[in-house]
Amino acid sequence: MPTLPWNNLPNPPLGKHGWPWVGLPQMPNSNSTLPRITIVTPSFNQAPFLEETLRSVLCQGYPNLEYIVIDGSSTDTSSDIIQKYSPWLSYWTSEPDQGQANAINKGFRIGTGDIMGWLNSDDCLLPGTLASVVAFFQLHPLAKIVCGFRRLMNEQSEWINLSVHLEPDPFSLSRVCYVAQETVFWKREVWKTVGEIDESYQFVLDYDLWQRMLAAQYQFHLLPRFNGLFRVHPQSKGTRLWDIRSDEVKRVYWQYLGTRKDEMELHQEINPAWWNRTLRLQGLGRAGLLNHVGMARKITRLLTLPPTQVPNPKIFSPARRHG
Repeated sequence: MPTLPWNNLPNPPLGKHGWPWVGLPQMPNSNSTLPRITIVTPSFNQAPFLEETLRSVLCQGYPNLEYIVIDGSSTDTSSDIIQKYSPWLSYWTSEPDQGQANAINKGFRIGTGDIMGWLNSDDCLLPGTLASVVAFFQLHPLAKIVCGFRRLMNEQSEWINLSVHLEPDPFSLSRVCYVAQETVFWKREVWKTVGEIDESYQFVLDYDLWQRMLAAQYQFHLLPRFNGLFRVHPQSKGTRLWDIRSDEVKRVYWQYLGTRKDEMELHQEINPAWWNRTLRLQGLGRAGLLNHVGMARKITRLLTLPPTQVPNPKIFSPARRHG
């Protein structure tokens, strides 16, 4: 576990201010009264953004944090940045690996937390995310997976857009990957049930994991709060690997839905009312009406379709397909 309190972190670089360069007050609970959260950050040549990522986790002020960073022998200054923050990390290494999924799996094999999640090395958590996730699980003890809203930012860490969604249902989520990866946290028992990330994926490794969670009959619960910051920049995976993404999504659909239909065809299977309400929610988010959790909860509940309005509740083939 970290040996130094977060409020002794190195001073931020000159000119940096606000979140996450200034952290939150330490939560008053002792380590023994809060569940341990394991967060893994896979790192490779993202030095311009890495320090911001690390601080967005360490500055949460969460006292029972197990933060693990797995760097794949970066050739930039990433290892120097990780070393700078090493006294606050539970574990870190910089060595060759087989890619992002392999790095995440390596980290989770080391981790011991009751709650798990990963944060890529160019993304961030927003203030209070870990405390809010723990509070949600404590309020809903039967819940196993929680997700939230995300904001999008550019290279300069300026907010440029947002991504919000209704309470996830298996039918729509099996056809559209609208759950924001950096906002998803789950109980360790889920990981033990569904297994590690499939390392054959480069792009949709998160969506493959969500599909396995759905196939195991786990429910994704919505915490209607902006929990994550997703960075858009020229070297991001979404910019570099779009063609790979297309092929991998087809593979996921075949494996879990047993269909050769493309994304557009599967999107058309979803009730138009679901799309219309999702678009309304996006508009309300841009208008700032989802910034308060209480109001966001009321709005999402009002807009979420009842189960009887979701077509074809049978989503998975009797036998899991492999292709």
